Amino acid sequence: MTRPDNSQRSSRSNRPTSGRQRPSAKSTPSPAVADSEREPEHLPQDEPEVGPPLAVHTEGLGKSYGDAPALFPLDLKVAEGERVSLIGHNGSGKTTLIRMLTGMLEPSEGGATVAGHPIASLEARAAVSYLSDQPVFYDDLTVWEHLEYIARLHSTEDWEQQAVDLVDMIGLTPRVDDLPMTFSRGLKQKAAIAMAFVRPFELMLIDEPFVGLDRMGREALLDLLSLAHRDGAALVVATHELSSVSEGQRLIALAGGEVTYDGSPAAADVNALTEGVRNED
Repeated sequence: MTRPDNSQRSSRSNRPTSGRQRPSAKSTPSPAVADSEREPEHLPQDEPEVGPPLAVHTEGLGKSYGDAPALFPLDLKVAEGERVSLIGHNGSGKTTLIRMLTGMLEPSEGGATVAGHPIASLEARAAVSYLSDQPVFYDDLTVWEHLEYIARLHSTEDWEQQAVDLVDMIGLTPRVDDLPMTFSRGLKQKAAIAMAFVRPFELMLIDEPFVGLDRMGREALLDLLSLAHRDGAALVVATHELSSVSEGQRLIALAGGEVTYDGSPAAADVNALTEGVRNED
């Protein structure tokens, strides 16, 4: 594999694009979201849109394991370009919601669309980039080969330059030719960040992205999220990193599989909501 050396880089400095290029319907999802070909049985009914188009639209979306509900039926709308923080205690339903929206987990009831497409459809998975707290890698591919594989699958324009900028920004350049399977927890997360941002997307779904990151990695991720939001992508970030909640426009809290708050981060008692306490009007 060849990649641009320092003399070949463009004049733009550490400014990866967020991927607001609209992916084609033929785009193939990365391995993290490629394991379901299911079409949901029930989809939200068409209705006149008021305001910006919807990046996420759920109607009665729920998940149960036997008699134990993980997420009670949820009606949710996230506008195109909206930045949402999702908080809650362990087991509150955050990861369940994220995984259903990616198409990795089948709902027990209800349905949803992302970027206007049914969840788990090829079009939806082409529009969504997923950054997990448990990244998945191929055993025999280097960081650079992972980036090339994902970028080519999603027809990323100028992918080599974008990949170089990304690994520089997150401090992974010295390890770009190594196998991520050999990395520490923090380095694996940095590799996953580069993989998530090297492809075009309209919506990014993010589950506990700050776990294991050092200060440089955390700051780089926040910068990348801000760039993606500025370029028009919608972001839904499930996190326990409460200091990052203020970066969002909207805060949604879950407790016991139910929404306990949906509104401005400035008006919320974030610590109490994270522990499962409802905000009182």
